[in-house]
Amino acid sequence: MLKLHFKSFTYLIIVTIISFSCTNKKNLIYFQGNLANSEANKNYSPLLRSDDILSITVLGLDEQAAKPFNLPIIGINQAIGGYIQGAPSPPGYLIDGDGTIDFPVIGKIKLVGLSRSAAIDLIKEQLKPYLSNPTVLIHILNYKITVLGEVRNPGTFTIPNERVTLPEALGIAGDLQITAVRKNILVIRETEGKRTETRVDLTSKDLFSSPVFYLQQNDVVYVEPNRAKRNSSVINTSNVSLAISVISLLITMAVLFTR
Repeated sequence: MLKLHFKSFTYLIIVTIISFSCTNKKNLIYFQGNLANSEANKNYSPLLRSDDILSITVLGLDEQAAKPFNLPIIGINQAIGGYIQGAPSPPGYLIDGDGTIDFPVIGKIKLVGLSRSAAIDLIKEQLKPYLSNPTVLIHILNYKITVLGEVRNPGTFTIPNERVTLPEALGIAGDLQITAVRKNILVIRETEGKRTETRVDLTSKDLFSSPVFYLQQNDVVYVEPNRAKRNSSVINTSNVSLAISVISLLITMAVLFTR
């Protein structure tokens, strides 16, 4: 009878381990479900915000006429937005708290809340009295996102193309650790002084329609640890060794009694 109970106990352990493995697999795989009908906003463009630092270049057929509207390029290793650039970079226009920049000759121009294309159109309109058919180039110099928690390389990353998705940001950070919770990714966003928190499930195709699929400048992404990782931080190593020894002793005794 004891031998029968031991076999049942062993079978129960095996079934539990298999069930646990299956559950973990579901928690680890990204983008589950049919992705054919899941679409993100293909026309996404970041909106300019206060404290953005902009590079604005004005070009025209007459270089001398366009020169007063361009700031001079300054030396190498310029610190911009807390990051060291290794090559010459144009100085930036800081969008003040009132949403404006102080542009040469023209003066104050309000850009906050505009997309880059809308800002280009506005500046072109302001330049009409001075230049014929000018070309305006705008680039956000301090477009950055921060990824923290259970990723391989947490940190703050400058995004050169001003367009990054949540999966791309996690890829830049080296992807998630095996101990990461993939169903509860937190994105913290601050807009006009208001902070919002959005939770995202990386295992679901609904991610692609999430308002945080495309990250905005200064977004913070946090990946929390799973229960095993949290528990490991409070379990003493000596206690673990003791528990393993006790379990091994009990198994040995059970084997001896069933012979």
